[in-house]
Amino acid sequence: MNTQPAITRVDRLELSFEQQPWAFASERRAEIDATFAALQREKPALWNGHVLLLNSHELRDGVLHGAFLETDYASFSAWTAWGRPPAGVHDCFGAAAMLSADGAVLLGVMGSHTFHAGQIYFPCGTPDPDDIIDGKVDLAFSLRRELKEETGCDAAEFATEPGWTVVVDGALIVAIKTLRSPLDAGPLRARIREWLARQGQPELSDIRIVRGLADFDAMMPRFVTAFLAQRLAKG
Repeated sequence: MNTQPAITRVDRLELSFEQQPWAFASERRAEIDATFAALQREKPALWNGHVLLLNSHELRDGVLHGAFLETDYASFSAWTAWGRPPAGVHDCFGAAAMLSADGAVLLGVMGSHTFHAGQIYFPCGTPDPDDIIDGKVDLAFSLRRELKEETGCDAAEFATEPGWTVVVDGALIVAIKTLRSPLDAGPLRARIREWLARQGQPELSDIRIVRGLADFDAMMPRFVTAFLAQRLAKG
């Protein structure tokens, strides 16, 4: 059944890390290695680091509770390339929704060398072991890092809205934090594009401005359009 993404507002995230193996990665090791080798031949910039996947979670009393495990990027990317079949985990990450002073939302277009080439969404990334702080998985820290790496913007330059918008779409769980810029959309986009032009191989190839439904694009994942549709409906 092709159900629509579920959207929930939460006050905070309580996410821990548990050192345990991912059975899916062990059971399908040979297939994973072959798939990742093929992905690397197509996109040589891919490398096999380590990422965190959510292996248990619960939304309760305005809080997203959950625990992550660690796996290699090869296993994660193969699972993603296969359409995220049931494997006891969710792809859970934090995302930064950049809201301009004149009410638009800015999205990034992923570069041709990246795994999600051409897709259009918020600055974000799968959490990794560097996001484990005092035994907790800190998605706020993760999204601040991704925002800086992808756009050159410091989260401190934005006013941060309280709470999170959690979008659940099948195996995806995205915790979206809205960041309000003091700049209008045009100047903010121009600033980010200037920064991207100075980078050797930026993750983003462009910045899109969304002011209404007419700006939606087929390359925007459902978690993005679901969030934007709700946001635009509220003005």
